[in-house]
Amino acid sequence: MTIHPDLPAIFTTNRTQTRVDEIANAYYEKCLELDPASATLEGRKGRETEYADFSPAGTAANIAVIRETLEQLNQAEITDDIDKVTVDAMQERLGLELELHEAGLGTWEINNLASPIQGIRSVFDLMNRNNEEDWGFIAGRLHNVASALEGYIESLEEAHTRGCVAAVRQVDTAIEQVTAYIADGGFFDALAAEVAEAAPTHADHAKEGAASAKAGYGKLLTYLQETLRPAAPQEDAVGHKRYSLYSRQFVGTTLDLEETYAWGIEELDHIIAAQQEVAEEIKPGASIEEAKAALDADPARTLHGTDELQAWMQKLSDEALDFLSKEHFTIEGPLRNLECMIAPTQEGGIYYTGPSADFERAGRMWWSVPEGEDTFGTWREVSTVYHEGTPGHHLQIATATAMAESLNNWRASACWVSGHGEGWALYAERLMDELGYLADPGDRMGMLDAQRLRAARVVFDIGLHCGFEIPQRWVEELGIEPGIWDADRGYRFLEANLDMSDGQRRFEFLRYLGWPGQAPSYKVGERLWLQLREDARAAGVSDRDFHTRALMLGSVGLDTLKRALGY
Repeated sequence: MTIHPDLPAIFTTNRTQTRVDEIANAYYEKCLELDPASATLEGRKGRETEYADFSPAGTAANIAVIRETLEQLNQAEITDDIDKVTVDAMQERLGLELELHEAGLGTWEINNLASPIQGIRSVFDLMNRNNEEDWGFIAGRLHNVASALEGYIESLEEAHTRGCVAAVRQVDTAIEQVTAYIADGGFFDALAAEVAEAAPTHADHAKEGAASAKAGYGKLLTYLQETLRPAAPQEDAVGHKRYSLYSRQFVGTTLDLEETYAWGIEELDHIIAAQQEVAEEIKPGASIEEAKAALDADPARTLHGTDELQAWMQKLSDEALDFLSKEHFTIEGPLRNLECMIAPTQEGGIYYTGPSADFERAGRMWWSVPEGEDTFGTWREVSTVYHEGTPGHHLQIATATAMAESLNNWRASACWVSGHGEGWALYAERLMDELGYLADPGDRMGMLDAQRLRAARVVFDIGLHCGFEIPQRWVEELGIEPGIWDADRGYRFLEANLDMSDGQRRFEFLRYLGWPGQAPSYKVGERLWLQLREDARAAGVSDRDFHTRALMLGSVGLDTLKRALGY
């Protein structure tokens, strides 16, 4: 691959590939070989209609590759600092995967967002739709859904015989989702109709594939209803031991869960107090809720139509790039290209997609606008633009892309640790606040509201799954019985702290119950990033040099990050 000529020189070190790089690259290629759907999304050609093997045999193949890779790493010579970080990161990530496997954890852990039930379907959302060939690949993959699900059912049943079944609340949620997938006019029928409209020559193949996929999900539905649900435990909490493993999966360090829970409680109190102060600035004497209502009613904080929305995002992003490149970050050449887009989907939310390897496609921030929405309040989303764009995910991911030739493919493209990545994005919001870009009381209220959500889920997620006591403040404010958290009292707590629709809140609630340790990783990661910056300052390192050095590492576990920076 030719390095873009305008990239900052610091990101394009001419480095000879080492034995460690060869091992990392080989592991990356084996992972793509075992997971054709991921290979497709990485732009690889040749297996666009295939799926991974979700059966126990597929799991065994993955574990065998991990063991082989770890053995090779143990024997490899470390030649430079990049090798040192690669070995550290791979031993931590792959070693933890082995621990999870040996603890009997894996694909039987159903949830509402990140289990094979959703993943087998959702790959279609990300497949290209640019030409006749692309539509043919979609039709072809439809025909392979049923076999992928057969392997998945094998894994669920193998775990079932060992007494490993997801909580009944998660099984019920999966039943609801699968029922919607296979309903007349549901996802697969709609996808077949989409293929037929865009590429009529593939219409019959797509229709047959959709029928096959629905039949496969129908078998899964029957299995969930008749076999798993009767065996599913009522208890939502996974317990301290399992939770500790899950937490490491998302942060790359072993947390003191009792201390982190206590910190989360204090952080939430601090954020609410800050919101109350800002509410007084917005409207003297107002509550937090009254201040937010005043912001929603302010015409100056309202945009009309997606053209205004896109222009507002782009202006905010461009201003941040210009300012930050002067002193705080190394942002040159194609790293300065960040396109703000209205997404083709209508699911809601803002997200980022990285640049292509050659930077011909710029990094992009997308706003997915739900159907029927044409007015947008800016105060809630200013900090989100910084989170997803600059200095958040754009600088993080674009820098890793720029470093691909200097690192290796696994480091640049495959390793993603939520505590590192999402923690950095929250740090980015905090940094922009410190630099005066959220000084407006409304914009600051929006940032604090997002921070409140992240702190509340630290308390709920750790507290419920580890069986900790409900803080006295919330016993009194919610009028609930004291004791340890349970799901019902936890939902009351989320109602008080998550300012969103009932449907969104319910989805988040189920996510926290079924995906333990993931949601707190954002706030936990931010905490470490802030501490590392203070350590760097104490060592006499400028913020600009700290940011550059840290981003050049790519996404790694938090322990690896601490060791690599060495402050």
